[in-house]
Amino acid sequence: MKKKTKNHTNQLFHEKSPYLLQHAYNPVDWFPWGDKAFTAAKKEDKPIFLSIGYSTCHWCHVMERESFENPRIAKLMNNAFVNIKVDREERPDIDSLYMSVAQMMTGSGGWPLTIIMTPDKRPFFAATYIPPESRFGRIGMDELIPEIQRLWKQDRKRLDTISKNIQESLETSAQGSSGAQLEEGVLELAFDRLKERFDEQYGGFGFRPKFPSPHNLLFLLRYWKRTQNGDALRMVEKTLQAMRLGGIFDHVGFGFHRYSTDPKWLLPHFEKMLYDQAMLTMAYAEAYQATKKDEYGQTVREIITYVSRDMTSPEGGFYSAEDADSEGEEGKFYVWTVKEVRKVLSKKEADAYLRVYNLTADGNFLEEATGKRMGTNIPHLQNSLAAEAKAQKMTAKAFLQILEGAREKLFAVREQRIHPHKDDKILTDWNGLMIAALAKAARVLDEPSFIEAAKRATTFVLTQMQNEEGRLLHRYRDGEAAIPAFLDDYAFMIWGLLELYETTLEPEYLQKVIDLNTELLTHFWDENHGGFFFTADDAEDLLVRKKDAYDGAIPSGNSVAMMNLLRIARLTAESELESKATKIGQAFAGDVLSAPPGFTLMISSVDFAVGPSFEIVIVGDPAADDTQTMIKAINDQFIPNKVSLLIPTDDRAEHIVQLAPFVKDYTALDGKPTAYICSNHVCQNPTTDTQKMLEILRS
Repeated sequence: MKKKTKNHTNQLFHEKSPYLLQHAYNPVDWFPWGDKAFTAAKKEDKPIFLSIGYSTCHWCHVMERESFENPRIAKLMNNAFVNIKVDREERPDIDSLYMSVAQMMTGSGGWPLTIIMTPDKRPFFAATYIPPESRFGRIGMDELIPEIQRLWKQDRKRLDTISKNIQESLETSAQGSSGAQLEEGVLELAFDRLKERFDEQYGGFGFRPKFPSPHNLLFLLRYWKRTQNGDALRMVEKTLQAMRLGGIFDHVGFGFHRYSTDPKWLLPHFEKMLYDQAMLTMAYAEAYQATKKDEYGQTVREIITYVSRDMTSPEGGFYSAEDADSEGEEGKFYVWTVKEVRKVLSKKEADAYLRVYNLTADGNFLEEATGKRMGTNIPHLQNSLAAEAKAQKMTAKAFLQILEGAREKLFAVREQRIHPHKDDKILTDWNGLMIAALAKAARVLDEPSFIEAAKRATTFVLTQMQNEEGRLLHRYRDGEAAIPAFLDDYAFMIWGLLELYETTLEPEYLQKVIDLNTELLTHFWDENHGGFFFTADDAEDLLVRKKDAYDGAIPSGNSVAMMNLLRIARLTAESELESKATKIGQAFAGDVLSAPPGFTLMISSVDFAVGPSFEIVIVGDPAADDTQTMIKAINDQFIPNKVSLLIPTDDRAEHIVQLAPFVKDYTALDGKPTAYICSNHVCQNPTTDTQKMLEILRS
């Protein structure tokens, strides 16, 4: 294999992934995943060094600088291996499979993910970050590579045994953990386990690192709605308030960072992910709907301000992420010295800002890896701005004007800094989440601009990210849509379209929900055991066809699909879809019951299925004020377990009747908008009185 010089590129040069392109000039002879690499490995009788990461991964950058840009290490790699780079966000199927391998072999996982495997894709070694030289008990590349090379030449049988055992374990785990049907008791179990893990001092769950986990909060809001257990709502509010006050929130430019490296939410890992913005938008929007506290609605607006400004493509789709690093330093773009702040702001503004946002001359930013104090500051709050205004004996309006003026000046200066790398690929699944968040926020806050943003993104995905057969594709970048869609792409886009339908009540969105759901069932459903496979029936063959339900950084495709099926079943009266939702629960019941906090969105689906839940059908003229009054009255209520249909009193009614035939005889009484409400398979008398409608929903 021809060696590359420093001036040469490797075979990643023609890829679209920003992560792969970052490695295109490495002296490592990287291949993209594909037949060419596996053919070369077989021909040269070499194992494969598989490195999986993503473009905004801090430790991926570190390993690149230390090893993959190091000519000495690269030479060792090129001599010993055929080297493959994979962007986990482009190929979540490959990432999920080999992450399972890492967890089996090492007990943990993360990125960068390092797998060494045979030319037929069977792994025998797994690790995450590997330093160039051995240190503190962690083997280095310069020691690992010769040892693997020795084993490959002298003890192949041992490696074959390891890979065979891993293969058998993967096949066993891929069968799922079927059990009894999930019932109401799992809700109590999940709540109790979350309460045990809740951080009473700082909010959130666990100690450090601390992740937002918004799907936990969505479940707790539903549990509170069901039981009126004040602890559930308290846990939600304490977490949401603490995150908004902490350094995990970008107080200058808005949006949330990936996670907190400390229990106080102060020191973030600075990357920003689209999916975090989407899921947190939904959590804050529902909290606002449930409590009517303005701070939650304001946070929703701030997150969406960030996404609209920095994460939206000209065509309307949403970019994937922003890096933690700039100029080779994590967090450099986001931190401030006192001197910098005083240079930008007036004395009055600076005095207020430095005090309220806790900036000091010594700095509060400790470098994540070393714990060293850097002399710079992460703006954060210890009290709400309303409380700070009261302490200063100022009106909230006047105090906020001072701080907002200061923020705008600091933001303008920060914009002149070298920005972190932006991963500008557009992913169908993450766009689906953001569409769902925008549509929900639009409905809760009555904000038309959010609807328009959701519609633009939907149009982009449905026109630019489909193949010639009309099936979804996973990734778009630089004018190219590619990679057959996965379960999450379908499930999350259906979620987005469901939210968009319930916000706009425009039938074309419900039509697309049904169309995509039909494709999902056709190509991903497990006819033998229930649940959805992650890959389609005609996708590339990997070692096993995985089927997961764990709700990690984002909910699993099976959890989202379960909720989707329940909602579509209620919207269309298609009972077979509800039966399939039940089978998803049964397919994963063993895992869910053993560790409920890992499956909170699936358990939220159980909450919906158990009921009470509502089907609301409104018959009326969508353009009429009285119809809109009735719709807005529904949207103002926190009723998470409901679906809504609108039957227009014009020729558009025919389309809805085709999609939901059970409503064909529903009419507007006395020419007035009329609400038909059913709950738990029992229907109430229709009413034209908005207040009477609300009484039924509250009962």
